Amino acid sequence: MFSPNSLSNTSMIALPDLLVFVAALAAVYLLPGPDMALVISTSAFRGPRNGLMAAVGLAISRTAHVSLSALGLAALFHTHPGLFDIVRWLGAAYLLFLAWKILRAGGPGGLEDANHVGKGGEAIRSGVMTNLLNPKALMFCALLLPQFISPQRDLAAQYLTLGVVLVGLGFAFDVLYAFAASRLAKRFLASGVIPKASRLVFSGVFGFAAIRLVVGGS
Repeated sequence: MFSPNSLSNTSMIALPDLLVFVAALAAVYLLPGPDMALVISTSAFRGPRNGLMAAVGLAISRTAHVSLSALGLAALFHTHPGLFDIVRWLGAAYLLFLAWKILRAGGPGGLEDANHVGKGGEAIRSGVMTNLLNPKALMFCALLLPQFISPQRDLAAQYLTLGVVLVGLGFAFDVLYAFAASRLAKRFLASGVIPKASRLVFSGVFGFAAIRLVVGGS
């Protein structure tokens, strides 16, 4: 006989599985990568508001990746390696573009001048492009999400639950990184740390991420 409990049992993810999923995501979001570097560098050089806008862009892209994974489009990268390579090289080129942009954005005015380099819309677009042009992010969703999906339950409800958790937790981490980077940047300026050094570090991170994206996918 149908009952609300039976509906819940067939559509919801078991709490232990959900906790494992959250732990796995937290471990991933704590690892340094282009997403983290984008939020931190944007917040440090352009202020926390633009850092949050970059976080919004990343959230939009992660939502797209979850949706593509649910639709099974990630399988295209597996069956068509050429498509994977095209997106991979585009992503690497974009990361190198960000590295170059950070190097040339700085000036004698330090972070205050760099704050005027971009606006919220540009930061959102950078967040979307940085994550969306990383095919490994889509493959990550395609490989991780099915591990917590039960075919005996409502697939749409499960993907929706996992997607909300993935995007929401990622956004929460990005918000923390944005505010932490903004506070540290102000302290470094007050202590006389040369902004050029931090620009070199962040541009190096994006350059390394580009190389890793290309070499790691070969």
